[in-house]
Amino acid sequence: MVKPNWDATEYAFGSRRTVVFARRGMVATTQPLASEAGLQVLRRGGNAIDAVVAAAAALAIVEPTSNGIGSDAFAIVWKDGKLHGLNASGHSPERLTLDEIARRGLDALPTHGWLPVNVPGAPAAWAALVERFGRLPLKDVLAPAADLARDGFPVQPVTARNWRRAMEAYRSRLSGPEHQPFFALFAPGGDAPGPGDVFRNEDGARTLEAIAQSGARAFYEGDLADAIDAFARETGGLLSKADLAAYKPEWVEPLSVRYREFDVWELPPNGQGIVALMALGALDGIDLAGMSEADRAHAMIEAIKLAFSVALREVADPRFMRVQPEALVSKEHLEALRAKIGDTAHLPPVQRPYYGGTVYLCAADGEGNMVSYIQSNYMGFGSGIVVPGTGISLQNRGHNFSMDPSHPNALGPRKRPYHTIIPGFLTKGGEPVGPFGVMGGFMQPQGHVQVLVQMLDLARNPQSALDAPRWQWLQGKQVQVEAAMGEDVIAQLRARGHEVEVTEDGTPFGRGQVIWRLPNGALAGATEPRADGSIAAW
Repeated sequence: MVKPNWDATEYAFGSRRTVVFARRGMVATTQPLASEAGLQVLRRGGNAIDAVVAAAAALAIVEPTSNGIGSDAFAIVWKDGKLHGLNASGHSPERLTLDEIARRGLDALPTHGWLPVNVPGAPAAWAALVERFGRLPLKDVLAPAADLARDGFPVQPVTARNWRRAMEAYRSRLSGPEHQPFFALFAPGGDAPGPGDVFRNEDGARTLEAIAQSGARAFYEGDLADAIDAFARETGGLLSKADLAAYKPEWVEPLSVRYREFDVWELPPNGQGIVALMALGALDGIDLAGMSEADRAHAMIEAIKLAFSVALREVADPRFMRVQPEALVSKEHLEALRAKIGDTAHLPPVQRPYYGGTVYLCAADGEGNMVSYIQSNYMGFGSGIVVPGTGISLQNRGHNFSMDPSHPNALGPRKRPYHTIIPGFLTKGGEPVGPFGVMGGFMQPQGHVQVLVQMLDLARNPQSALDAPRWQWLQGKQVQVEAAMGEDVIAQLRARGHEVEVTEDGTPFGRGQVIWRLPNGALAGATEPRADGSIAAW
């Protein structure tokens, strides 16, 4: 066997992706093998809902750097002429209280380990979506992912780079017995797999089959729940079988704002989709298309900061919020935000953490069904906890709780935290246009705004909208931008008071997918150049 003398992570020349068109079905993800898993299910008689679940389960295997079987999930589904929202973010353990954290001598939740682990919602999401809207049995839908886990798959280039970076960081931070199964699974022999290396997760294959055969009940009530409970008790965790058994995903009504004659839909809190809605609602009264690139970027950055200032103060588990989400997207509130957009960078009264690690995917079929779906651990691999013998890597979403007892997002038992992952959807005149999303922690609503402005204000095709250089507000007046934005634009932003950091690394700026339904029923798809993504089309 001849080993190549080339490097799959280095590209000497700029590559170009084009919009992909299809008629009978389309699956867009960050991983070619996951997109193909979704297409397999479509070809076997499944619909878009079956396909997106198949792809999501496959992503839990082939891109563990961003998600896993122990992830949370959210979805927006267009079916039967209506939008349906699913919130499958998990609640905190019953024993997670401020008193318990203080008893352990801590003044904040750590980023890794058991304490930030909430109940994972993704397995419940897969089962709920297929049961309500799918056409195939769950065992058929999850079979491609189980095959990938058992037979192994070659790791893609961007995933391999993120895997190596993560292992280097985790080795320097995590050393307790609770983390040994994590390293045993994801760094076999001590090293992260490189591009093209074949990786297997045979425990994960058995877990996926157990989830499929039981409609996810094995995860929340059966043997898998027992394994999670036992490992938590052995290694200092708070998550219990009772916490798992008490969990149910929630069907919710999406929220929207009108933007440039389109309706932009996001899910209501505890997610941060409302940040994108507030920012877009504030920008809707401003002629962005008539501005220079620098002026347009400035207006969007200011709108995002204003929206985050509200969300980081108010967004929480809706049972504990002080204001109704609908009030935050009311005409009066959006006009008030718009009036605060000035000519220079303002200093917002809030700070936001910088963490990410998510997969966004979408699917559509020839019958008109469309799904916008997002799934995530958080901070890459998540908590650094893998339950022995299961292949389940657990999320660390509880880290987003506030330690301020007066805050609506204050840490507490059986509570959902402020959540960063958000699927989006576009309609016009009551008709579906399609799903869109940009993953990546607190970058996500910022990515939603930028991609929509590219498409709806500047009339750029979905692929060009994803290709365009991006910025990201970090905190205060700090903004990170891609070098491709250009020296002149960067200089103008600095002249307006923005503290601009320039980078060649596209990783922090999110990774998106778009599917747009044309008037003739054909599908137009685009996928992120900052990831390994691809579109499987039929």
